[in-house]
Amino acid sequence: MILDGSQAFGACSGGGSGVFLLRFGPVMSKHTKFVFITGGVVSSLGKGIAAASLAALFEARGLSIAMQKLDPYINVDPGTMSPFQHGEVFVTDDGAETDLDLGHYERFTHATMTRRSNYTTGRIYESVIRRERRGDYLGATVQVIPHVTDAIKGAILSLGSEDVDVALIEIGGTVGDIESLPFLEAIRQLRFDLGHRNTAYIHLTLLPYIASAGEIKSKPTQHSVQKLREIGIQPDVLLCRSERPIPQAQKDKIALFCNVPREAVIDAPDVDTIYRVPLKLRDGRLGSVILRHFGLEDREPDLSVWEDICRKITCPSEHVRVAMVGKYVELADAYKSVNEALVHGGMAHEVKVRIDYVDAESIERQGTGELEQADAILVPGGFGERGTEGKIEAIRYARERKVPFLGICLGMQLAVVEFARHVAGLKNASSSEFNERAEHPVIALLTEWEQEGKRVQRSTEDDLGGTMRLGAYPCRLKQGTKAALAYGRLDIRERHRHRYEFNNTYRDQLEQAGLVVAGTLPDGSLVEIIEIADHPWFVACQFHPEFLSRPYAPHPLFADFIGAAKRRMEARR
Repeated sequence: MILDGSQAFGACSGGGSGVFLLRFGPVMSKHTKFVFITGGVVSSLGKGIAAASLAALFEARGLSIAMQKLDPYINVDPGTMSPFQHGEVFVTDDGAETDLDLGHYERFTHATMTRRSNYTTGRIYESVIRRERRGDYLGATVQVIPHVTDAIKGAILSLGSEDVDVALIEIGGTVGDIESLPFLEAIRQLRFDLGHRNTAYIHLTLLPYIASAGEIKSKPTQHSVQKLREIGIQPDVLLCRSERPIPQAQKDKIALFCNVPREAVIDAPDVDTIYRVPLKLRDGRLGSVILRHFGLEDREPDLSVWEDICRKITCPSEHVRVAMVGKYVELADAYKSVNEALVHGGMAHEVKVRIDYVDAESIERQGTGELEQADAILVPGGFGERGTEGKIEAIRYARERKVPFLGICLGMQLAVVEFARHVAGLKNASSSEFNERAEHPVIALLTEWEQEGKRVQRSTEDDLGGTMRLGAYPCRLKQGTKAALAYGRLDIRERHRHRYEFNNTYRDQLEQAGLVVAGTLPDGSLVEIIEIADHPWFVACQFHPEFLSRPYAPHPLFADFIGAAKRRMEARR
């Protein structure tokens, strides 16, 4: 059975048993090499950072890369998952709601992720069941092996092409999780299908330091590798996470008991910033080990950009304080891309950014006292009514006290509500998300919106993702606005994730009261950015600029926002 790349996802054999081999035109050219990153012992060791950093090492050698995250959970995507459990939802240009690790992939490389970059167990099984219902399996008994594993292999192999030198695939969860077994079986089969020289296994594992004994312990790593070998996967490289550098004698012991070459046991100690990880992995020769495994030329990587990034992050002595007013502040990963974009904005002005997480509900109970030390205030995105009145009070504080303000998605919508209530005289202004019978729904869910003869269509599907505006949309900025000055151009393109929009019924009334519509869709139908003219820096956008910020290219809005915060900090001295 010979399939090309366009047939990759969901491919299957015609029978319920027997041996068969998927072959894909681009992959069988043996151009693309595949690196699989697994994890053991505990979660949250940093597989995503490790994968992204290795990709950066390949890019620094002039190689082209592609990346993918395979998540074992049964949700089709993380779009409906609580940020408290899963952290933020990262959105791609093509509108996929994905794992936050894809944000690391984009921030550490120059690659652009797509919906092919993240697959979940739910998405895999959904495709298999759909094919079974269509009769694509010709009456076969549908099984995990080969049908589910084939679908997984198809998703992985779809990354292969003549334009991709190395594809890196991260397997979520840890070895031993029942949910991960089909993914591990699929990558085990791919070595058989593609060959040893075209596949590499990296296992990220923990070496805990026991303070009372004064020793780094290797037994958890040995047991993790043993479990991986029981599944049929012999790791080619061990990446060992530890609080401190691992002695060579300990590395030699791990190499012996885990059956890997000594030079392939690489330590990954804690660092002061995640952007130093590519430098640490270069020092450990990780890229060199993998390239030798593939039989590829090992050029010296140019990591000068990463050295400059680390200098800009760690050297500044001055810092600005940004109050982030949200509803998921107990888990910093809920705002991961915003956090990183603020760091990038600080790098643009060579200041450190201290983020003070402020619970919006605490403002509702205790007032705005927590905001008094802030050099700037940011209200990020979110869903639901909880905490919205606290956010509105924070926005009012920023507007009236002339504190630099950035509102993102829901932050923009609530800025419109706050302005309508307290400046435009629309006392009962609200969003129809919170009050379907609001007297003045200045923010509304518009499934079919006519504006000067133009119509914007919205999906009315039952699933929650179907009602959202997702992915990249163009925006035309208004000449002379703060947004236009920040971007340095009038035509931009940004990523969205929301259901509710600025209600144009109130546009003229709000503009007459002083609200500036600084950006819209090119046809003028949807409001994308608002500002307040008589304010040092008050900008709010319907899109999520944080998804496009990079340490080597800070997003213009975040850079300008931190610049305004720095000016306020200096003026308050």
